[in-house]
Amino acid sequence: MLELKNINYSVFDENINKDILKNINLTFKENKTYVITGPNGSGKSTLSKIIMGILSPASGQVFFNGKDITNLSIDERANNSISYAFQKPITFKGLKVRELLDVASNKKNTFDQLCDYLSIVGLCAKEYINRPLNDKLSGGELKRIELAMVLSRNSKLNIFDEPEAGIDLWSFEQLTKIFSTLKNSCNIIVSHQKKILEIADEIILLNNGQVQKMGKLEEILPLLENNTCHKLRGDKNE
Repeated sequence: MLELKNINYSVFDENINKDILKNINLTFKENKTYVITGPNGSGKSTLSKIIMGILSPASGQVFFNGKDITNLSIDERANNSISYAFQKPITFKGLKVRELLDVASNKKNTFDQLCDYLSIVGLCAKEYINRPLNDKLSGGELKRIELAMVLSRNSKLNIFDEPEAGIDLWSFEQLTKIFSTLKNSCNIIVSHQKKILEIADEIILLNNGQVQKMGKLEEILPLLENNTCHKLRGDKNE
């Protein structure tokens, strides 16, 4: 499905070349859910953006279904059935929810279809399909709409960058249910949250720009016990 070969990425900051990702080699299989986790600054979001083509690696290759997509644009990757949900959803001035879902699914959706997409994320189609995507929508509402957009695309590969960020408690509780509906795709989720780690078929632990470990929850949790990121340990006060 997806293969990353020798991915490296660096930034030039304060006259110093800083390595963000170092020789990343990973394979993601069909119909599996992967969670990428690790300390802040370990390269999680950077890696997800390289997969989507938002960032270009300094070196290395990205293969999707056997095809080298390293130099393909975001639009070209989207047309190859790859979807991306941002940590902070993008607003589209002048566009209504109905229009966004029609564009995402590349078809004119019926009311019932729109209702199906929106009800999964806890929104009433009657109340939302004609609402404009602007700052009058809360962060939680925008996040739910973006998740509905990903569902409507029915992509082969879905990437979610910290989907729990900025959403309300109800939405967070629904996230695992939403991901469980995506059985016919490969899903890559960047997250700190233990509840999301629990739904993963495999967890990828990044540390200092490198893959420290890839395995099941019981293999990864012991490596997080002394980590200063309390979210990874599931602390309730974080």
